[in-house]
Amino acid sequence: MAEAITVARPYAEAVFRFALENKALSQWSKILQIAAEIAEDDQIKLLIGNPLVPVEQLSELFLEIGGKKFTPEARNFIRLIIENKRILVMPQVRDLFEQLKAQHEGVLDAKIITAFKLESGQLSDLVADLEKKFNRKVEAQVSVDPEIIGGVKVEIGDEIFDASIRGKLEAMTIALKS
Repeated sequence: MAEAITVARPYAEAVFRFALENKALSQWSKILQIAAEIAEDDQIKLLIGNPLVPVEQLSELFLEIGGKKFTPEARNFIRLIIENKRILVMPQVRDLFEQLKAQHEGVLDAKIITAFKLESGQLSDLVADLEKKFNRKVEAQVSVDPEIIGGVKVEIGDEIFDASIRGKLEAMTIALKS
């Protein structure tokens, strides 16, 4: 999917700059979420690649589904991205926009994987420790994976902190083999 991200990046950056200049980051966040959901719809996907469906008709259908949730600027953006045959990268545009927005707002996204469900106090303490370490606000996405046996694994950007029992066992296996 590297190609889709490469194609989506200029669109995401342009929308981000426009939203930032107009103090409309959260509004555009919602708009791009709706547009991505429409683009990911199975029935819409069938129409996107269909040579029998003219670009104008696809644009009007897409905009009709979004309705009044799309501002005039959003409508222009969606028409442009459909005319350029780039509507399939709308989910990547949304994701890249959200990354730029989080970076601008000083927020880090953390994926926290635990073997068992964390109590709210444990999660709060972990998030507080991460915020202290990175000196930025951290938004956590928590998932449970019993295969890590115990402990926790945290992914922030391209950094991984593996304090899971499975991770320690794998490290011991590698150490014993070398």
